[in-house]
Amino acid sequence: MATVHLDTPADTQAAQVVSGRAGRKAERDAHKKLTSRGATLAAAIIAVVWTIPTFGLFVTSFRPGADSNTTGWWTVFVDPSFTLSNYFDALTAGGTALTLGESFINSLAIAIPATLIPISIAALAAYAFAWIPFKGRSPLFVAVFALQIVPIQMALVPLLSLFSRGLTIAGVGIFPGFTLRDVEHSFATVWIAHAIFAMPLAIFLLHNFISEIPGELIEAARVDGAGHGQIFFRMIIPLAMPAIASFAIFQFLWVWNDLLVATIFAPSSSLPLTQTLNSLSGTWGDRWYLQSAGTFISIIVPLLVFFALQRFFVRGLLAGATKG
Repeated sequence: MATVHLDTPADTQAAQVVSGRAGRKAERDAHKKLTSRGATLAAAIIAVVWTIPTFGLFVTSFRPGADSNTTGWWTVFVDPSFTLSNYFDALTAGGTALTLGESFINSLAIAIPATLIPISIAALAAYAFAWIPFKGRSPLFVAVFALQIVPIQMALVPLLSLFSRGLTIAGVGIFPGFTLRDVEHSFATVWIAHAIFAMPLAIFLLHNFISEIPGELIEAARVDGAGHGQIFFRMIIPLAMPAIASFAIFQFLWVWNDLLVATIFAPSSSLPLTQTLNSLSGTWGDRWYLQSAGTFISIIVPLLVFFALQRFFVRGLLAGATKG
């Protein structure tokens, strides 16, 4: 006669306790292997060395111009002298036709749409690659991903020619071209250029995240009568917000710190903050203390964006960069 052993609640609870202890012990062992006093000390030294130049730039931004031109920033510890005039002067100064304050507004006008446009298009494309079956889906996705290896510098001249002259094949006009670069305060060509350069990476990251959403959720929504639009806006977007936010940080920082693309595609009245910073030190470089003040003005917005979205950053980056 067979004997059947039934687990009692006490046995189940004891097994859970033992399993929990084993898991905590494994975590402690892994922590010991991955960390040590030497590694912690080395990390602290690297952090200090890495921070010293930034700290020196920060101190210089508050020192009078005469002191900055004659003595090093470290002399502030024995002869402290500070002023806020560098920041006021930097906002109203500029080596180009624009002041730093005006170019700051231009950078906002460039960076915000140049971040939202590629994310919006890439999210739709990533959903299509992940959940809408169509012929040639895999080769097309590989082709989009392969566009990441094309250097931006190689595409600048063809893209500028496309914007200026348009595209004609066998006498047939395919693309009429833009004349917006000659329009005052026009940012359209800069937005389009940044969106084109950002699209391959955005589609790749968002596709890898969206494709990992359980298929049961999508199928349940379809059974309830939801179409692709409802699934995308009510399910995919909220679930993919970590990946969207992590890419938004990358794209915003890239566009905000960009000098090359904006200088080529933007008219003189729409140049960004980086262009003004580049010439803020003056013809002979004797006003570099204003450049240090302008630098810290320029990092205010990226810091706000990063801290506002940082809770999504690591989770979205890891989920979007790996699959399986």
